[in-house]
Amino acid sequence: MAGIQEFTLISNSKSPLCQAQHNLPAIVFSAEGYTGNFFHDFNDGFIPLFITVNSVFPDNQDFILVISQAQNWWISKYGDLLHTYSKHPVIIPENETSTHCFPSAILGLISHGSMTINPKLMPNSQALTHFRAFLDKAYNHGQNHPWKSDPPKPRARLVLATRNGGVGRVISNQNEVKHLAEEIGFDVIIFEPIPQTPLQQAYALINSGHAMVGVHGAGLTHSLFLRPGVVFMQVVPIGADWLAEVCFAKSARAMGLEYLEYRIGAEESSLIDKYGKNSLLIKDPATFRGQNWSSAIMDIYLKEQNVKIDLIRFREYLKEAYKKAKEFMEKEGAS
Repeated sequence: MAGIQEFTLISNSKSPLCQAQHNLPAIVFSAEGYTGNFFHDFNDGFIPLFITVNSVFPDNQDFILVISQAQNWWISKYGDLLHTYSKHPVIIPENETSTHCFPSAILGLISHGSMTINPKLMPNSQALTHFRAFLDKAYNHGQNHPWKSDPPKPRARLVLATRNGGVGRVISNQNEVKHLAEEIGFDVIIFEPIPQTPLQQAYALINSGHAMVGVHGAGLTHSLFLRPGVVFMQVVPIGADWLAEVCFAKSARAMGLEYLEYRIGAEESSLIDKYGKNSLLIKDPATFRGQNWSSAIMDIYLKEQNVKIDLIRFREYLKEAYKKAKEFMEKEGAS
């Protein structure tokens, strides 16, 4: 919050000299804070923006986006999505030398909580499914079947979301997990998102999938790109149970995904090598953490910890995911 530019509202009887006069209202918000983290871009930005737009302008009124501290790379990365909100060029106050005047302005965004939209608080009862449809409009242009397979009986596609080394929560036996999924019947696509990954490309890949699996982390925000009814399995590291629920489990259920959860055991966590299996932080993370989710504790569970999946136990989860994925394919006509 300390890095976010504050705006001051003042009452002045004298009208300012308007060098750029707009006849549309403005929605003003900041692109600072945790900008650049894919989860926070949506949780703190685009979902609250969707709520705000549909709360303040329920009749599809036109408006202009004024985004404080927006970096050029950020505007470029999310250009398609921003343009779907408003067809007008984004105004970045820090880049302006002239005074812009609007008939009215909304300052700040409305949030209903983490990765959620409460239909009861929306004028037209929109839910997270409507936001997902909005993403489809931005990145898929409303097409029903973005990715057709050549074979008459295509294999179920599983998107395995991975994390690269140095950031924690890496699947150390990823190749074995991939081979296991292929053995069960999946066509496995490795998806390792980086900040430079074009979102239209990521959307096309994930929107075409029948299942998605990944360890808890910002990259799972791409689950917003999954079609309703698709399988989404979150691998939950030790100590991340509550985060997994708040960040992705709740939103997955709200979007109508077939949500599965694989909670790793102590033997599957790299933390056991450093702290021992009898350590309180492994045996009872909730007690160890208490009410204190400090940066030091967060580093232990989110940055120090990697995962080596128990292939025997995981096989049963993948078989369940495959069954649900094939059911989805039959329902959707194998698309």
